[in-house]
Amino acid sequence: MKYLSVADAAKRWGLSERSVRNYCAQGRVDGAFLMGKTWNIPETAQKPDRLNKHSEQPSDLLSRLKVEKKAKLHGGIYHKIQIDLTYNSNHIEGSTLTHDQTRYIFETNTIGAEGTVKVDDVVETANHFTCIDMIIDSAAYALSESFIKQLHATLKNGTSDSRQDWFAVGEYKRLPNEVGGKETTPPERVAAEMKNLLKEYNAIEEKSFDDLLAFHYRFESIHPFQDGNGRVGRLILFKECLRNGIVPFIITDDLKMYYYRGLKEWKTERGYLRDTCLTAQDRFKKVLEYFRIDCEQK
Repeated sequence: MKYLSVADAAKRWGLSERSVRNYCAQGRVDGAFLMGKTWNIPETAQKPDRLNKHSEQPSDLLSRLKVEKKAKLHGGIYHKIQIDLTYNSNHIEGSTLTHDQTRYIFETNTIGAEGTVKVDDVVETANHFTCIDMIIDSAAYALSESFIKQLHATLKNGTSDSRQDWFAVGEYKRLPNEVGGKETTPPERVAAEMKNLLKEYNAIEEKSFDDLLAFHYRFESIHPFQDGNGRVGRLILFKECLRNGIVPFIITDDLKMYYYRGLKEWKTERGYLRDTCLTAQDRFKKVLEYFRIDCEQK
C-alpha cells in the first residue's frame, strides 16, 4: 500500500497540515499510523468529515474515557492516561522504558526502541494498557477479590515471573515478601485479610479521598501478590476514584519518594501521603481542564 505524507494529504484534501495531524491523532483517518513523529496516511484514505461543532462530548471523566476507548481515539484524555499512568507506574517499579518508548508501544504496537530493552518491561507495558481498559470497563462495579486477582493475572501474563514454579499469576503469594524493608502479611493469612479489607471498604457507602488512601495503605501493607502489588494497587486507586466521583491522580517520578514515605508513615501521620496525592491530583486537574472535563472534587 502507498502512503501519503501529511503535506500531501493536506494538499489533496484542501486542509492545513495542522488539521490533518489533528485528524490523524483523533483516529479519524482510517489506516493512518505514526512512525516516529511522522504520520503515514494510506493513499486510499478519505478526507474526514467535519464534526458538528454543536455536538457535545461527555463532560465527566469516566463517560469520556468510555467514549474515547470505544472510538479508539488518539490524542484525547484516554490516550494520555494510557501512556502517562502506564509509564509512571511501571517506572516507579524499575522499568527502563522511557515515556517516548511507552507512547510508541501504545500508538504502534511495536517496540521501536534503540539499544537494549528488557522483554519484561515491554510485556508489562502492553499488559498495563489492558489493565487500564479493565478499570474503565469495571469502574461502575464494587471492588472485588476476583477483579483484583484478574488485574494481577493480566499485568503479569507472559512475563519471566509467570514461568517460575513459585510465582502465582493471578493468585496470592506463596512465599513471604517485604516492602521497603518492612515485613508484610504472611502468605497463609493473606486471603483472610484481603476478604476482611474488602468487606470493611465496601461497607462504606460514601467513600472519601482518605477512605481510598486508607485502602491503598492496607493493600500495600498486606502485599498480597509475589510481585506487582504497587502497580495493581495504583490501578485500583484510579478505578475507585472514577467510581466515587473523585479526581484521580498519577504518582510521577518526582513524587515517588514522598509517596513511599507517606505509605510508611500513614499509621502515625496521614497528612504526608494525603498531601502527596493531593499534589498529584492538582496536576491531574489541569489535564482535565485542558480537555474540558469536569473536575469537581468530593
